[in-house]
Amino acid sequence: MNPHANPDSSGRGLLLLSLLLLAALAAVALLARPLTPIDETRYVSAAWEMWLRGDFLVPFKNGEPYSHKPPFMFWMIHAGWAVFGVNDWWPRLVLPLFSAGALGMTFLLARRLWPQHAGLGGQAALVLVSSLLWIVFSTSVMFDVMLAFWVLFGMHGVLSASEGKRRGFVMLGIAIGLGVLTKGPVILLNLLPVTVLALWWNPGLRWARWFAGVGLAVLLGAAIALAWAIPAGMAGGEAYRNAIFWGQTANRMVESFAHRRPFWWYLPLLPLMLFPWFVWPGFWKALAHHRTLGLDRGTRFCLAWMLPVFVAFSFISGKQPHYMVPLFPAFALLAARVLADRSVSRVGLPALLAAVLGVALMLAGSGQIAALNDQVAELPPLWSGVGLVLLALAVWVAGRRGVSPVVNLSLLGTLTLVLVQMMVLHSLRPLYDVKPMAQAIKQVQDAGLPVANAATYHAQYQFVGRLQAPLAELRGTELTRWLAAHPDGYVVVYLKDSQNLDAISARHKQAYRGGAAVLADVPTAAKLLAAQVE
Repeated sequence: MNPHANPDSSGRGLLLLSLLLLAALAAVALLARPLTPIDETRYVSAAWEMWLRGDFLVPFKNGEPYSHKPPFMFWMIHAGWAVFGVNDWWPRLVLPLFSAGALGMTFLLARRLWPQHAGLGGQAALVLVSSLLWIVFSTSVMFDVMLAFWVLFGMHGVLSASEGKRRGFVMLGIAIGLGVLTKGPVILLNLLPVTVLALWWNPGLRWARWFAGVGLAVLLGAAIALAWAIPAGMAGGEAYRNAIFWGQTANRMVESFAHRRPFWWYLPLLPLMLFPWFVWPGFWKALAHHRTLGLDRGTRFCLAWMLPVFVAFSFISGKQPHYMVPLFPAFALLAARVLADRSVSRVGLPALLAAVLGVALMLAGSGQIAALNDQVAELPPLWSGVGLVLLALAVWVAGRRGVSPVVNLSLLGTLTLVLVQMMVLHSLRPLYDVKPMAQAIKQVQDAGLPVANAATYHAQYQFVGRLQAPLAELRGTELTRWLAAHPDGYVVVYLKDSQNLDAISARHKQAYRGGAAVLADVPTAAKLLAAQVE
């Protein structure tokens, strides 16, 4: 019996399974963790301040124009608030919805690249939805899965253009423009290499006409982006205008080549980012077998999409794991294709690694990992580790019995993160849930009293507390002067640990990201700050 045999030859059943897994992951994320500082709370707060001001051109953070990110994700949040009212849950559904769209476009892209293998689209969607980094950022209020959506849209345009359809260049231009409005010019780095290598993956193209079309697509994308940037720059003032037209392009590129991190930095992270697929020997055996058969057009397309961008990001020194997210659909498509040529069902190594993680969780829950005790609010529940070990065992048995490895490993990847997130709910939520502090700040502001933040402020309290006014962001001598000028005010002070919280008299106090945050009146805050200096 062929373990890859699938009565659903169209792949639609597997696509539906991938969407169901994504829905389950999104539901667990909503229940298991709050909006997490610093990034998630900051981005939703920027959308909140735009909403409060009725200004949908210029993002704001803590009362000042916020030039670090374009507004498209904020607009998507506003669209939901306009329909459902301002709420906490809609901003956290925006990215899962874009992730679902990306799964659908990956499914369709596989059908276009390999029409003779109709079922590959569903398998590619399952590989994508179960890759660890894709899971994490599909359920986080971040920009990268949204950017991946526009990359996929652009790839469909590139394919259409290679087939002689002019609308393909229009699609590419739209993807560039909306990608810039999502995360800036980095969309060009994700889309243009595959167009430059088009004569390799699609021989016979008329190069002059091709590159003329690509150039027009870039101009269309620039026009879309400038339709926002020009009026936003005029409305936001000179500093904001300079930031979005220069600081977010040339300056960032110059800084990125300062080689702060070595070029190989991503390589050791790949097994984790692409778990369980990257650590599965069956994938590498299938890839080696596929190479002996020769590279078809679809495989070349995926390599032209993935490898040049990975190399470019490796040499750019400003590295973050989530920068790799727009490449994950290319990996998923490639994995689905190479697995179609070789029947492999055993999944021992990924199952073993999941079991090892489960044992580690069990040891942590029983207090055997001493280093963990001071880093969590409560020890992980034992059932999460036991559940992961049982899951690994079930996956191993299913693999031995010939269950499709794509289905088997996709369940392993998604359910592993479900169990880990449930552990996070129990152990880490009190350290990252800033809503109690934000509500305490709201009460002080509603009483007409000023509040300062005695550190760099990332607007983590603005949205979750529905704050109407910014906090004074103060450090050093500025903070000393503010304390003297506002004797009736309150200050958010950050402590290195939470061990002595009970001895502090304050309006509100809580553990916060490995330390503690305290909302105290000015006399108490002055004492706490003085004690930190000593």
